[in-house]
This record gives sequence, structure tokens and C-alpha cells, in this order.
Amino acid sequence: MEKLFRLKENGTTVRTELIAGLTTFVTMAYIIFVNPAILGITGMDTGAVFVATILASVIGTLVMGLYANVPYAQAPGMGLNAFFTYTVCIALRFEWEQALAIVFICGIINILITATKIRKMLIEAIPETLQYAISGGIGLFIAYIGIKQAHFLNFTSEANNISATLDSGDVIAKDIVPAIVDFSDPVSQLALIGLVITVVLMLRKVKGAILIGIISTTILGLFIGPITQIPDLGLDSFIPPSITPTLFKLDLVGLFEDPSRILAVLSTVLAFSLSDTFDTIGTFIGTGRKSGIFDKKDEEQLHNSKGLKSKMDKALFADAIATSTGALLGTSNTTTYVESAAGISAGGRTGLTSVFTAMFFLLALFLSPFAQMVTPAATAPALIVVGVLMMESISKIKWGEFEEAVSAFFTVVIMPFTYSISNGVAAGFLFYVITKIVCRKAKEVHPLLYIVTLLFVIDFII
Repeated sequence: MEKLFRLKENGTTVRTELIAGLTTFVTMAYIIFVNPAILGITGMDTGAVFVATILASVIGTLVMGLYANVPYAQAPGMGLNAFFTYTVCIALRFEWEQALAIVFICGIINILITATKIRKMLIEAIPETLQYAISGGIGLFIAYIGIKQAHFLNFTSEANNISATLDSGDVIAKDIVPAIVDFSDPVSQLALIGLVITVVLMLRKVKGAILIGIISTTILGLFIGPITQIPDLGLDSFIPPSITPTLFKLDLVGLFEDPSRILAVLSTVLAFSLSDTFDTIGTFIGTGRKSGIFDKKDEEQLHNSKGLKSKMDKALFADAIATSTGALLGTSNTTTYVESAAGISAGGRTGLTSVFTAMFFLLALFLSPFAQMVTPAATAPALIVVGVLMMESISKIKWGEFEEAVSAFFTVVIMPFTYSISNGVAAGFLFYVITKIVCRKAKEVHPLLYIVTLLFVIDFII
């Protein structure tokens, strides 16, 4: 095990990696129940999607751990699954079998751009300022996810709590606006208690503080609400459904039968590929730089090596093959999860963390009643605390220099505002390019950054 994962070299132990793997799993276990619900709207068999979600997560995460030796977990991405359902299947009227074919093609493209080092070149092209901004933006994004899961915010079209008016005298009333809740909701009460517990444990430097916080909050949920539900332990509940209804059901031939829809197919593939690629790159840069998982030595190897030799190279390749694998099983884009930051914050530094996470996903296939006990109210405090930890990088941005600050600002704020890492990256790229052109420093921009920024603009227009 030491030879495979180099635990001592990375300053970690089996126990630490186990805790980190479990922490990552419990913060992202919601996907095995949410993904079938979202994809089921397309007509897909929810039981089969449940199994496909878990198997795609297990395979992708194992490849990440055993091949790349980094502590990242993979699963069908939130946002990408909504795009699959509401845009590709409902708005564009593709059959779900055709949508799976689009996802498969997206995965093949990601494999090709990884093998040809285009993904590596993209990372090299991102300036240091934007790398720090991406890290901070992901921190805010994670915290915002946690705050929403905790029911700390109430979104309403009523402006009872707003006295602000526009210069014209129009009251800001018709827009949906966020407001803090009154904490009468048991979910918000439980999450608040869990947040206090987690923060106190972090301040006392207790090992495994985040995981202990999640477990403690889950137990307290038995008495508050009750929110945590005692699982049904009937024999049937331990038998996983059949994956047959979605396995290898992608329809590549039908996807290209109608010539009038070729543009729609290509634009959808572009949208999927851009989102998947920059969600992953953003996650790696945002979490790997701060934790030292992708250190300067690895970055130098990434720049100088031939073939897939660096940890970053291997991690990008592991992410790329996961999407096509997931499509074959019967689920939307499988991607590297930003919730991996929770396990990294718990001390995970090697692929052993990912192996443990994959093991827990596999157990969930047979023990789903127990996995359902961990509610969003229990994992929300962990996400908020991880967001706090990731904000450190913001201090390294030169906020006093407007030329540097403007692109960093839009990168940071667009991620949580639009609920998308790739949107934040796109906004940062766009304003970085505009800034450099206006300041007559266009030559400082990597040529690939111009190409990607143009692709983002085309994607938004389409």
C-alpha cells in the first residue's frame, strides 16, 4: 500500500485517508438519490439510473485513485444532469437514448483533448491571478451550496422585508430575492447546530472534525424534526435494481439521422464539453494548489513531460474516461466533484482517499437505506466550513490593481451567482482578455485563451 500510494511521502496515514474518503462520500452521497429523480423525468428507469449512478461513481473514482493517485471522487454532475433533462431532452426534444449518445461523444472528445495535451495547455494558459480567483470562487460556490442545503435562505417574490426603492420610486418587489430565514424550520435549526459543532471542532483542531460534525448532526436529526429517518430494513431494500433498462442504450445512429438537427447536436456537445472540462480544471486548480496535491514540482512535470506522466495529466485522463463510461452505463456526464474538497480538508492527500470513497459508494448499492440517513442538513455545515477554508487564496489577488482585480472579481462572484464553475471561468477569461487588449498587453494572453474565450462566447450565443 505504501508503494502504491506513497502515504509517508504525502504526509498521511491509512486512518486519515479512510476518514477523508468517508467524509467525501457522505458530502456527495446525495447524488445517488437526486440523479435518478432528475433523469427519471426524461422517461429513464429510475432504478437503473440509481445503479448506473453508483457504478459510474465507483469506476471513475477508482481510476482517479489507482491511476492518478489523487484524492478526488467522481460522479454524475449536478447541473449537467439538469442540462441533460431540461435542455437536451425537454427543450431540444432529443430522446434520452440520443442524449446519452451526446454525453458519450463528449467523453470521447475529452479523452482526445487530454491525450493530445490540449487540456494541459489550457491549465498552463490560465494566469496565476485567475487560478487564485477560481479557488476562491469555488469556495464561495461550495459555501453557497451548503447555505442553500441548510435552508438558511428563503427565496421569495414578496418584498415585505425590503424597503429599498429605485430612483424612479419603483419598489423592488417583483423579483425573487433571498432573505435569511427565521430558523423556525427544523432543517435550518439542525444545520445551524451542526455548523456550530463543526466550527468548534475545527477551532479545537480535532482530527476528523468535519466527519464528526456530519455524524453528530445526523444523530441529532433523529430528535429534531425528526429529520433523520430510521431506515426500512426489509430484505428487498438491500437488493439493487436491474441496470438493464439503461445499459448500452445510447443511440448514436439515431442522433445523426436528421440532417436538420446536426447543428443542435454539435452545439449541445460543445456546451457539455466546455462545462465538463472547465468544471474539472477549476476543481483541480482550486483545491489542488492550496492543499499541495498538485504542487510546483508536479506543475513543472506537467509542462515538461511527454505522455501522461504527471499527477495532473493522469487526473485529467481519469476524469475524461469517466464521462463515456457513465454514458454506457446509463447516466449523464460523470465529472470530478467539488465536494472532494471536504475530504481534502479532512486530510486526504492520495488516491487511497478515492479508493475508500469508491468502496463506500459500492456499499451504498446494497445499503441505500443507511445512505439515505445522511440528510442535506447534516452535510451542509461541512460544505460551508470547506468554503471558509478555500477563501484563503483570495488574499493573494492584487485587488489594488484594477487590471488584475476585474477578471478575478467576475470569476469569483459568477460561480455562486450562476451555480456554475464553468460560467465563472468563462466570465474571468472574457474580462481578462478584454482587459489585456484595452491595456495594450494582448501579447501577454496565451493564444489558447483567446480560442477558448471565443468558444465560450459562441456557446452563450447559441
